[in-house]
Formats: sequence, structure tokens, C-alpha cells
Amino acid sequence: MRQRRADEERRRAQEFESFVAGAAGRLLHVAVLLTGEPPGDSPRALRLLTAALAATYADWHRLRGEDPYDRARQELATGYARSAAWRMGRTRDGVLGPLSRQERLTLVLRLYEGADEERTAALMGLPVERVRALCARGVGTMRAREHAGRAARAAATGRRGPAAGPASGPAVAP
Repeated sequence: MRQRRADEERRRAQEFESFVAGAAGRLLHVAVLLTGEPPGDSPRALRLLTAALAATYADWHRLRGEDPYDRARQELATGYARSAAWRMGRTRDGVLGPLSRQERLTLVLRLYEGADEERTAALMGLPVERVRALCARGVGTMRAREHAGRAARAAATGRRGPAAGPASGPAVAP
């Protein structure tokens, strides 16, 4: 009986190691996007990923037929949502800096991970309509930020264009 259990534990550990070898990079990138830390220096993202992988491993024998990547992603989302930083409001770091924590989580799950609205809602514990609203607001914020960035670049280079605003003074033909 002991030998059988030991063999089962070894098999479980090997399966999990294979899963981590294939999925850890992408899961770490998700964690980095959520925390807003730079990819090379991301202790919060690493802690978030480690906790998610530990929880996934603890439930490994119960995953029968369930996608382990989906489970690890769920643990990441849950860990991020439960973190103290979630209650502190915005994380201004990274490209997703202007987004609220919920908008950030929604956009990472929907746009980077490709989760549908229903799955995202289930992961976040929100109604689908709320996920739709968060996604729309987040995308709008990112578009406004990009538009402002284009306008600033155009003003800095002295070019006029749609982003630079209306011309001041009379139009002169070349």
C-alpha cells in the first residue's frame, strides 16, 4: 500500500512539474500584468504566482478532467483580488497603470488570456454585465491614454494632425 501511494505521489509530482514547465512563463506574465511590476524585478508577481501554483498543486489530485492552467489562472485572479493591494485602489505601475484593479484584472483575463465574459465573471465573482462594463471602461481608458500620448508626441515634434488639435491662425496654402 505504501509503495502504491509513493508511486502515485511521484506521478503526481512529475505531472505537476511538466505543467509548470509549460505554463509558468505565461502565468508569470499574467501576474506581472496584474501587479504592474517590471518583468525583471517582480517580487509581488512571483509571490502571487507561487501561491497560485501551490494551491493548484494542493488540488492536483482533484482536477480530474479540469484544465490545470484554468485552475492556476483562477488562483492567480483570486489571489490578486484578495490581496491587500486590491483594497488600496489603483496600481499606477506599467502600461495598465491608469486602470482600476478590477479593470486591470478584467482586461488581463479578457484580452490577454482570452477568457470569455462568462468565465471572467466566474473568476472574479461578478455578474457578466459588470464584467462587460469594466472591460468597456478599461478599454476606453487605454484608448484615451493612447490618444493623449499621440497628441503629446505630435506637439513635441511640432507636427500638426488630427491629434494636434485645430490650427491657430489663418490657413496658408503652400
